[in-house]
Amino acid sequence: MVALVKEKARALRAAPDKAVKARVLPVNRILRGDCIEMMRSLPDASIDMIFADPPYNLQLGGDLARPDGSHVDAVTNDWDKFSSFAAYDTFTREWLAEARRLLKTDGSIWVIGSYHNIFRVGAILQDMGFWILNDIIWRKANPMPNFKGTRFTNAHETLIWASKSEKSKYTFNYRAMKTLNDELQMRSDWVLPICNGQERLKRNGTKAHPTQKPEALLYRVMLATTNKGDVVLDPFFGTGTTGAVAKRLGRDWIGCEREDSYIEVAEERIEMALPLDESALATMQSKRSAPKVAFGALVESGWLAPGAKVFDKKRRFTATVRADGSLQAEAETGSIHGLGAKLQGAPSCNGWTFWHVEHEGEVKPIDALRQLYLLAVED
Repeated sequence: MVALVKEKARALRAAPDKAVKARVLPVNRILRGDCIEMMRSLPDASIDMIFADPPYNLQLGGDLARPDGSHVDAVTNDWDKFSSFAAYDTFTREWLAEARRLLKTDGSIWVIGSYHNIFRVGAILQDMGFWILNDIIWRKANPMPNFKGTRFTNAHETLIWASKSEKSKYTFNYRAMKTLNDELQMRSDWVLPICNGQERLKRNGTKAHPTQKPEALLYRVMLATTNKGDVVLDPFFGTGTTGAVAKRLGRDWIGCEREDSYIEVAEERIEMALPLDESALATMQSKRSAPKVAFGALVESGWLAPGAKVFDKKRRFTATVRADGSLQAEAETGSIHGLGAKLQGAPSCNGWTFWHVEHEGEVKPIDALRQLYLLAVED
């Protein structure tokens, strides 16, 4: 009964936010038309994160061919053609100006590009006041070879991640990234394959889009720098990779796209995407974002009763839990951190991981009880 009341209270608290979002923002929709015009229709400071995959301005002089004479399916579309670098820079400034207006104070932006355009985009980002946080190298596990043999194989693309300003308190789910990377700090070089096989969307046997990005790339970007319920904008929506991944991860999305053929594919694709359930969406929290819990709260709530014994992993030291949340080991007393440091003769100690307890037939660090306590409080 108590759980039901809490659930209803949470729903009531969330309802106004959802109602406001629905009135103001066309979430989970593709806005059909020029990206700059569509962005101008959205309200100021309404977007949590922008992922942009703008035209690369590849400056291809003609069709590409393999040594055997067969055609290479490359980017030859009109949307990638600009008359000059100056024209491309003007276009970049215009859409980035709208992006800056739309981002919340603590929002962030990702822009992906190749050597043809990313340096120009990066300079304009800085000129406009964005604060670059990282450049990520997406190293393609299966890149297209250089067929003419006149250059190195172009095996990577660059992503720039920037906050709206130097002082923005941007989202970065560090702990989730470390967990995703087998408990190693996530690096700025990501090895991921390009779209192939079933993920590569096709129409009449040909690629539906020449530069479709892999869902794994967007999954990592979104998991790292957004939270459940955030609004993600993609001004160059294409076949909807951003929308499909956002739906899976419980984020709201808005896409801008002018090409009817891409919109048709994107709508079908997103309709088929299955959202993850609530339990799967829970990610590891960083220490900075995790709720603070005093050791005394575990004693008060009965997770550890006064008189219980705690010990270090090697059972060199044993202490008794006291009613006020302090520990006693023979004549020494102190907090879980202070007593642990004193017994070891160390300058400091993380008592949550140093002290252990027997719980349900297993030896666990008292931090495990803290996590169980947090789950109980959230429920």
